[in-house]
Amino acid sequence: MNEYDAARVSPLNTSTSFDPVVRSSIRAAQTGAAANILLAAAKITAGIFGNTYALVADGVESLADVVSSLIVWGGIAVGARPADEDHPFGHGKAEALAAAAVSLMLLAAGVGIGVQAIKEIRTPHAFPAAWTLGVLLAVVAIKSVLARRVSDVGRTSGSAAVEADAMHHLSDALTSGAAFIGISAALMGRHFGGGESWAAADDWAALFASVIIAWNGVMMFFVGLHDLMDRSPGEQVLAPLREAALSVEGVRAIEKLAARRVGNAYRVTVHVQASPEISLAEGHVLGGRVKRAMCAAGTRVQSVLVHMEPYDE
Repeated sequence: MNEYDAARVSPLNTSTSFDPVVRSSIRAAQTGAAANILLAAAKITAGIFGNTYALVADGVESLADVVSSLIVWGGIAVGARPADEDHPFGHGKAEALAAAAVSLMLLAAGVGIGVQAIKEIRTPHAFPAAWTLGVLLAVVAIKSVLARRVSDVGRTSGSAAVEADAMHHLSDALTSGAAFIGISAALMGRHFGGGESWAAADDWAALFASVIIAWNGVMMFFVGLHDLMDRSPGEQVLAPLREAALSVEGVRAIEKLAARRVGNAYRVTVHVQASPEISLAEGHVLGGRVKRAMCAAGTRVQSVLVHMEPYDE
């Protein structure tokens, strides 16, 4: 049994259609794109007529969310394709590339909003309209729910791209919350006779939110980068795989065990030690049992490569 035999053993083998986890990830990206289109239009319109740059900036960030959701959608769809002659190890890296692209967009959005906020702070302008606060409350509620649901899908699927998309939704909720605080401060300042300087309070809120957005972009970029560089997933993934292999009758010890994330699953390499007295055919059968046990260990395993070695007392 070779490495492609393990793919047939694994429940992730979907040569003709996406598996349920992949479909749920794609649906999350589609829902996010649709919601962001509607929210971006509402926020930009309300920001222009309500005289608040914080809300306009929030709408621009939602437009970036639309593009990011489309990138995530494409990354998941490409990453779920089975291995072929030109890509014998599959297309899973597309998800890590999508996550890195979304994080860079998040960073760029944060920098752009921050630069424009500084310009608005230095430019005298009128106070924002009070009714814009209602728009922001609705946006915060919608985005918070969307971020939580997409994050749940990301944790279930193990997709870095979906997790990056959830972070983008959360950042949008944060910017809307900051805009709400800034506009409220501006209106309170006018009410208590604080002067025209309070009109820029929502711009200060936009500046504060831009720092959070940029920081989230940097953090998510490293998540995608680690997947592209095949960083070990750690003992939370390796420990169940090791226990599954050791539970197979005939396995004496595990010398080496490594895994790397490819898309929403893992490719595993394991060095299994067995009695030096068994035949080559028996070692081949034992390796197959180890692969089956590791694929059924609960961790999303795309393939297992087993290297058999003689056990030395």
